[in-house]
Amino acid sequence: MAGRTAIGLDIGTSVVRAAELSYGRGGITLERFGQVVLPEGAVRDGEVVDQAPVVSSLRQLWSAAGFSHKRVVMGVANQRVIVRQIELPWMPPSELKASLPLQVQDFLPIPIEQAVLDFFPLEQTRDPNGTLGLNGLLVAAARETVLANVRCAEKAGLRCVSVDLTSFAVLRAMGRQTGVEIEAEALIDIGARVTNVVVHRSGSPRFVRILLMGGQDITDAVAERLGVTAHQAEGLKQQLTLGYATEDLAAVQRAVAATMQEFVDEIRGSLDYYATANPSAPIERILVSGGGSRLDGLLDRLSSATRLPAVAGDPLASVRLGKTGLDERQIDFVKPLAAVPVGLALGAF
Repeated sequence: MAGRTAIGLDIGTSVVRAAELSYGRGGITLERFGQVVLPEGAVRDGEVVDQAPVVSSLRQLWSAAGFSHKRVVMGVANQRVIVRQIELPWMPPSELKASLPLQVQDFLPIPIEQAVLDFFPLEQTRDPNGTLGLNGLLVAAARETVLANVRCAEKAGLRCVSVDLTSFAVLRAMGRQTGVEIEAEALIDIGARVTNVVVHRSGSPRFVRILLMGGQDITDAVAERLGVTAHQAEGLKQQLTLGYATEDLAAVQRAVAATMQEFVDEIRGSLDYYATANPSAPIERILVSGGGSRLDGLLDRLSSATRLPAVAGDPLASVRLGKTGLDERQIDFVKPLAAVPVGLALGAF
């Protein structure tokens, strides 16, 4: 395995996933990918609430996937992560980092000492008086939430070298697919309970929103309508996605359609908010990834609701495939699931 390597680790609501990339003369190569299903309730809306089963799943993942080391870049995305576009007085990067807590404390709903902060500069500005400013994205996460994920990794024998916003990971993995003809593009990564929405222009993020909705909400709707367990409902939903006929087909279709429309409306609301604030850079395309992106009819509904082309993204398009141990069918299955772990690993390079 030539060159440097990095491992991106995504602790999702229902699954832990990791991808190992290597960087060498031939570019960036996917060397390993693995995932392990989490027990229900171990992670809630992106937050670890039961440490022991998560630690056990991480150990199982490392044993099964054969990663070459235990240093990881971890992602964070949950209801206690705030991403806002703000403007700050211009200052050198070193001064900005030191003064950030004082600069942004009025923008946060939590005490500054309880938050982990980062600032992603977008552009330099100048007011009518000639005073320089810096427009960018403020990212703030509840410190305890971040530490809970890090502690799980450490108890599993891993070493967390950095923590990144999963929305930025999605951008790294899929933002390179934009052609020069695209002015602005929306990337949507749909997890079980958390969906990342990122609008970017030429790879630079312009808008980020984290929605606490995903594929599991549709499973829950099927379970409630049919009076079955969540496990049975997931099976019925997958049969519908794969085009298999079931005795409860019509009921499943109605439950899926109603919840899917609510989900699509949430996404459309986020994109409408961006459009109102950025009339000069309209979104021209939507790329969709994540396990929830496989749901039959979702892309058509997104396209109809937004009047934009909505297509399946490929988080592996920008990397070469190494000796992953996965066959062609398995790679096709992995593609929509890989955006976050691959993007986290790309951040290390």
